[in-house]
Amino acid sequence: MKLSRENSRTLQIAFDTYARQVSTVLTSALRVVCHVDLVGFEQQTYTEYVDALGDMTHMTVFSVESMQSSGVLQMPVTMAMACVDRLLGGSGTAEQPDRPLTDLETSVVAGLYDRLVAEVRYAFSSVGALEPVVLGVEYSPQLAQIANASDAMIVARFQVRRGEAHEPMTLCFSFNAVLALLAAAGADDAISARERAHREQASARLAAGFQEVPVEVAIRFRRTFADPGELADLAPGDVVRLEHPAQAPLDVMAADVVFAHATAGSRGPKLAALVVAQPETLTSTPA
Repeated sequence: MKLSRENSRTLQIAFDTYARQVSTVLTSALRVVCHVDLVGFEQQTYTEYVDALGDMTHMTVFSVESMQSSGVLQMPVTMAMACVDRLLGGSGTAEQPDRPLTDLETSVVAGLYDRLVAEVRYAFSSVGALEPVVLGVEYSPQLAQIANASDAMIVARFQVRRGEAHEPMTLCFSFNAVLALLAAAGADDAISARERAHREQASARLAAGFQEVPVEVAIRFRRTFADPGELADLAPGDVVRLEHPAQAPLDVMAADVVFAHATAGSRGPKLAALVVAQPETLTSTPA
C-alpha cells in the first residue's frame, strides 16, 4: 500500500511543523541556535529501518494510545552526549564519547527528550489527537522491538544543524496506524454541511427524548439501625424511634443516589414533598 497524494501532503505539513517545533525546543533548552530541516519521509519495513541505524544509537521509544502503537525518536549517541554537555554548561562542540548514557546523564537529558516527544502532539493536531508517552530509551536498534520485522513503517528523516555540527534525526511510526489516523481525519473532513446538520438534529432529538424518560424517585428518612432482637420483638402498635432529626429534610434519591432534599407535606389528597436546601448544621433532636 502507498499513501495518496493528499495523505502525503498532510504528513509533509505535520513533519514540517514538527521540525519547526523541535528547532525552537532545542534552541531554548541548549542555549544555542539550532535548525531542524525535514529531509523527507518514506515507507520502509521495520527491518530496513533498524538495519540502517547501525549497531548503536539513541532511540527514545514512546507509545501513542490513540494509534494503538509505538514510535521512535532516534538520533546519534554523540548528539545526545552533546545535549548533556550543553545542559551542564559545556560548549557541546568537543568530541563526544560514543557510548550509552549513564543513569545520571540520562536523568539530565530526560526532560529535553520528553519535550521533543511531546511536540508530536502539536505537529499532528490537525490529523488527530495524539498523546505520546515516553516508555524508555534503547541503544541497540535490535532490542527496540516496537513492530514486527516485516511491518511497514513511516520514517521521517531530519537534519539538525547545531552551530557547525550537522547530525541526522529520525521519527518512525507504524504505517498502518498512520494510515488509519489519516483515513479517520479524511472522513471527518468529508462530512457535508447537510450531513453535519442532520447529525446535530439527531443529537438534539436524542437529548430531548431523555427528558421524557421516567425515573423512579424515592423520598426517604435517614437510615435507622436496630439489632435483630429488637426487630424480632416488634408487634403491632409499637413505636420505632428513627435516627432522623425532627427538623432535618428528607433525602430525595434515584438509583440509591441522594441528589436533593425535601420536607414532607401534602397536595390535596396526595402526599407530596417540597425540595429545599440542605441546612449546613442540624441541632434538632431525633424524631
